[in-house]
Amino acid sequence: MSKYKRQYFLPPQGYMDWAKKDYIEKAPIWCSVDLRDGNQALIEPMSLEEKLEFFKLLVNIGFKEIEVGFPAASETEFDFLRALIERGMIPEDVTIQVLTQAREHIIKRTFEALNGAPKAVVHLYNSTSVAQREQVFKKDKDEIKQLAVDGAKLLKRLAEETDGSFMFEYSPESFHGTELDYALEVCNAVLDVWRPDEKVKSIINLPATVETAMPHVFASQIEYMSKNMKYRDNVILSVHPHNDRGCGVSDAEMAVLAGADRIEGTLFGNGERTGNVDIITVAMNMLSYGVETGLNFKNMPEIREIYERLTGMEVSPRQPYAGDLVFTAFSGSHQDAIAKGMAWREEKQLEEWTVPYLPIDPVDVGRTYDADVIRINSQSGKGGVAYILKQNFSISVPERMRAEVGYAVKQISDEEHKELSPQWVYEIFTENYLDYTPHFSISECHFKQCDGIMAEATILQGEKRIVVDANGNGRLDAVSNILKQFYDISYELSVYEEHALSKGSSSKAMAFVGILCDGKLYWGAGIDEDIIKASIHALVVAVNKLPKLNNDKSLNDDRLITMINYIQSNFKTVTLEDVADEFHLSTPYVSKYIKDKSGKTFGEHVTQIRMKRAKTLLKNGNMTVENIAYAVGYPNAEHFIRLFKKTFGMTPTQYRGLNH
Repeated sequence: MSKYKRQYFLPPQGYMDWAKKDYIEKAPIWCSVDLRDGNQALIEPMSLEEKLEFFKLLVNIGFKEIEVGFPAASETEFDFLRALIERGMIPEDVTIQVLTQAREHIIKRTFEALNGAPKAVVHLYNSTSVAQREQVFKKDKDEIKQLAVDGAKLLKRLAEETDGSFMFEYSPESFHGTELDYALEVCNAVLDVWRPDEKVKSIINLPATVETAMPHVFASQIEYMSKNMKYRDNVILSVHPHNDRGCGVSDAEMAVLAGADRIEGTLFGNGERTGNVDIITVAMNMLSYGVETGLNFKNMPEIREIYERLTGMEVSPRQPYAGDLVFTAFSGSHQDAIAKGMAWREEKQLEEWTVPYLPIDPVDVGRTYDADVIRINSQSGKGGVAYILKQNFSISVPERMRAEVGYAVKQISDEEHKELSPQWVYEIFTENYLDYTPHFSISECHFKQCDGIMAEATILQGEKRIVVDANGNGRLDAVSNILKQFYDISYELSVYEEHALSKGSSSKAMAFVGILCDGKLYWGAGIDEDIIKASIHALVVAVNKLPKLNNDKSLNDDRLITMINYIQSNFKTVTLEDVADEFHLSTPYVSKYIKDKSGKTFGEHVTQIRMKRAKTLLKNGNMTVENIAYAVGYPNAEHFIRLFKKTFGMTPTQYRGLNH
């Protein structure tokens, strides 16, 4: 729009050496102006006692220079400075700083407040911008410069007459809107009055009173001033960025690259209008590159609590390094990257910070991983959910299981439209993978060595208890065969993982089982002091999820279940007549009943049970094919071999060869 125009002044060409640097090698001198610029911007400025507490906070953080106020502005400001001095609250290694306009009565009142100060910077300023000169003061360049020079002379004279140790600082206020050559001229004129030397240096502070230029322009302005300033070796070049364009941090960082030695700013960027530069962000940015800052933000939550309580301001949830959501990943890809990065660091035992998507180690600002880093909502990923379970409950979800667990949690969050707490995530996991037994459970299981492992399991279906046995390569395989035979199902034990949940004699074990059925994995988990019991429970949960159990109405037919169990218990010699006699029914009725309810004939059930038992015996031990045929109910070995080949597409000998 035509009513707006650029209000800054560019330096001559050639002041771009700062752009050749890619990081800050050494931290600047830090000066907190929270108690002056920050305080005057509050709706309700802090009381005397509140300012004293805030001063202690700044000292504890490590600030060696603290601007404590404008003592000539109000009695509270004056009394605060006197309290610091008279109560001996200023540490030997801390220098206080006070601000004063270049006006005689204000300067004199300032030195009255400073009497007896152990070490203090007296900060003199007057506005030098074109707009201020022409519209406010209605003075020309020489008159404005003379105000600065006269103020500098008065500072020097009163410092000699006042008890204390003093250093001087000058700011050409509204530096952005001042012609650079003129700003340099005024600063050099002030320095000619003070004549800084190696023992007593002076500070020239260049404030972006109203931020009107882009950060790279500000950096070039600073480089121009740095390279052309008198007494440069004995001048501390300071910057005081504001944040009107949202560039306060980049202004400060680029200014340091351009030659600035010092930064004036506030905690969390508090200050006039849109704020001062946020020293926390600038310092932590440097720390993330391994630069020692001299400031201690290792207890950021406490710093934030004190700051909010004393100032009445709120730290944004997304405030860099200090906000609630800083060390947080909701996005699935970010969570996966963080979780894997942390696991990789732990595996490699690295001390350096190498985790993606996190600027620094949360521990370095007093934060934690479990509550801060991974936040679970509908956008979360498998890695984030797995990380929460690992960090909070020591549950190491298998890699192949994580996607399914993640989707289960995300579905709940999506339905509830809420962020999920770690406890809620655990409850979802428990409901879906630890406690899911809608169709059956196994209450007890006994094992004995007999051509492999023979298992006898008690299956509970509601109030019904059915005892079933089967043989297998190992205990879990034997129980798996029980379930396959009893429910007439087929699946493959595809994944098995276990780990300890705690240490000591009463430690519990965690087991995960994944079974493959029709190309899909079904998962279950178990926890018990006995790893075998945990494994069996995990298997039971996984089998409970199979579609056949969900859709098979025969599972609710008590008579059919009892008949099938009778056949399984007597598979070696059982006949249809035996079943009919056992249940006091006619043979034709039993035959039709089994076929109608299960979809298989009596003979198919017997053959299937015998063939599964034969496979187990072929895998385990060295029984001959003839003996195995007899053991599963076929006195004629040739008949057994033909049935086996018809069922599995290979002879018993060929099958044994594949499994040995």
